[in-house]
Amino acid sequence: MSRRGKKIVKRVILDPKFNSELVAHMIRVIMKDGKKTVAEKIVYGAIDKVKEAVEKDPAKFVKDEKQYTDALEVVSAAIDNMKPQLEVKTRRVGGTTYPVPVPIPANRQLSLALRWTTQFASGRHGMGMPAAVAAEIIDAFLGQGNVIKKRDDVHKMAAANKAFAHYAW
Repeated sequence: MSRRGKKIVKRVILDPKFNSELVAHMIRVIMKDGKKTVAEKIVYGAIDKVKEAVEKDPAKFVKDEKQYTDALEVVSAAIDNMKPQLEVKTRRVGGTTYPVPVPIPANRQLSLALRWTTQFASGRHGMGMPAAVAAEIIDAFLGQGNVIKKRDDVHKMAAANKAFAHYAW
């Protein structure tokens, strides 16, 4: 019999403004020290800045022959673009440690993408946090920026260690 406890699936509370699970998750990731209203101001401000950018230059937000006009669609597409598909985990086999590429579950993909967004947005100096988060989202939508570089680095590491893929279990 397993000693491990059962996984508790938490009920997701949607954010009040956009009624979106993704925005609620962004707010929770950006929140520090339990200051949820500050995190909400940052996320809502970032979405407003993305909306202004879409209205200012709509030709920039065309992807796969689809015109993105809604800010939430742009945010969703950018986060989908940020998500890594593979990562490297270490496995110990016969006294030797191997870096093994493994596929990432969907919830971890989203968590990594949002964590990287927060990390790189806070590293942008000279602008407020809402503007920095919006800049990271727009850069990710366009396929450039720090988060995309981080995702590509993770994918390169997994590709470089493809020879050890048979150790994945």
